[in-house]
Amino acid sequence: MSLKLKIDNESIAEEFFEDAILLGLVAPVKDYQFSWQLNQALGFNFRINHDLEIKLGKKDRVYYFSIFEYNVPSTSITHYLYNNQFDGEYLLPEFKHLDFVWLIKGETIGAAELSSLIQAIKTISGVQLVTEMTNEKIKNKQHLIF
Repeated sequence: MSLKLKIDNESIAEEFFEDAILLGLVAPVKDYQFSWQLNQALGFNFRINHDLEIKLGKKDRVYYFSIFEYNVPSTSITHYLYNNQFDGEYLLPEFKHLDFVWLIKGETIGAAELSSLIQAIKTISGVQLVTEMTNEKIKNKQHLIF
């Protein structure tokens, strides 16, 4: 008798997004320029994390979606900035209008602090839209899991 194990992607996604905040951003600039602007405006220290880079195979090609990471000192809060586009393909095809997805994990962030962050992001040159997202509306949420 052979035993087959099946990965429960739904429970993995549920656990990954538990207590996470997702923001969608429209900012048609290069990811490295945008992370630099965020670092300057917000006092963050976003750095590209090649270990977290997402690799998707589509249409006999491989696409690489970069992730920038910032760990807030003296907290368990980590900010991740995903590039939603690479060479004409999308990490989240259902959100083709978004250039970046911002994920905040760790400690719970208060509504006032989140609102303040969103307002600060909106002041950055090139940012056209910042919207809060729910992971339930994301069809390809497994693409965000690293």
